[in-house]
Amino acid sequence: MEAKIVQKSPFPVEVESGKTYYYCSCGLSESQPFCDGSHKGTNFRPLKYEATESKKVYFCGCKNTSNQVLCDGSHSQL
Repeated sequence: MEAKIVQKSPFPVEVESGKTYYYCSCGLSESQPFCDGSHKGTNFRPLKYEATESKKVYFCGCKNTSNQVLCDGSHSQL
């Protein structure tokens, strides 16, 4: 099973230093870009992202990034 492409652009999110976020790797979550448990019954698992500083980051929307959870521009090749 391949991850569902949610959108061909990143999700800009203001993260807080010291907070942990769980990124949806399957593309099925209704709470994109974060996990809501929709992966149950698949081989996908949420990916942990720990914010080391408070800032805006860009979570991958196409689920094809090679940069773990953050956008690396892979959507421009889809």
